[in-house]
Amino acid sequence: MAVGILLVGGFGTRLMPLTKNTPKPMLTVAGLPVTEHQLAMAKKAGITTVVLATSYLSEVFIPYFGDGSKWGMKLLYAVEKEPLGTGGAIRNAAKLLPADESVVVFNGDVLSSHNLALQIQEHEANDADVTLHLTAVDDARAYGCVPTDSQGRVTAFLEKMENPVTNTINAGCYVFNSSVIESIEPDQVVSVEREVFPNLVASHGKVFGFIDDSYWLDIGTPQALLKGSRDLVSGLADSSALTSGIIESASKDFLIMKGATVDESAHLDGGSCISAGAVIGAGAQVSGSIIEAGAHIGAGATISNSFIASGAVVADSVKISASFVTNTEIIQIPA
Repeated sequence: MAVGILLVGGFGTRLMPLTKNTPKPMLTVAGLPVTEHQLAMAKKAGITTVVLATSYLSEVFIPYFGDGSKWGMKLLYAVEKEPLGTGGAIRNAAKLLPADESVVVFNGDVLSSHNLALQIQEHEANDADVTLHLTAVDDARAYGCVPTDSQGRVTAFLEKMENPVTNTINAGCYVFNSSVIESIEPDQVVSVEREVFPNLVASHGKVFGFIDDSYWLDIGTPQALLKGSRDLVSGLADSSALTSGIIESASKDFLIMKGATVDESAHLDGGSCISAGAVIGAGAQVSGSIIEAGAHIGAGATISNSFIASGAVVADSVKISASFVTNTEIIQIPA
């Protein structure tokens, strides 16, 4: 059975100011931390042991996730004293895992609905060194692209270019043969994307692409994070973490988590999510927004395309658009 590593150690600079006090994988989408949606994906694919590879604000994860028993999983924590890059982080985390299992690596910046169980199955059937989830995009110029041959083997890792040779890109979920991870030099800054994968291809290693064009989103910016949450609420993206036991009310327009209080006269739409413990006052209008746990939206307030942080209070009749709101500040979200 495969085991997992979830890379959650990044600083989240593209997500500032949302990540000022919260690591990006603990930001809320559709009522739950991003990490919780990713762990649910792992469990759905049969993975029950996962190492969270943390660095920035690592102390935030353990109080929420603990040992994983609440989710029927075994969670372990590998904390980097200094950032080690993707390869270094994977090598560091793998010390906590058995050496004879396939290792699935998840990127903390990604929401994906692809068939992970099939990716693992194909990896093992091919006896591959690494199998990468690849996805097609309309315009690959903003990404490095990853061409494959007729057998599905990766032939190159190409940097961003004006005229990409393919529209398939690295989607950030990898299945490793554990021996490849063991070959990474420990305690060194290493990038799998710039060093490990290209070197494997150059040395004729068995690097395969698993092409799956299901829902996929890089949630590395505030606008993308809001879109990811709306897509989960509307059902465009899948998450097995959203079970009936934690949802009070749901439609394609909104999601209200159990423990939230929403006045009957309030109006919710645009894929908004109201987290547990949040309060929405009489006549308030919330559109396309994330309202985190314990936030309070006053009567008659209008919130659109905004992220209202945990515990924030929005006064009666206030209008807020495209902003990040805490108890101390309101900051415009870049377009």
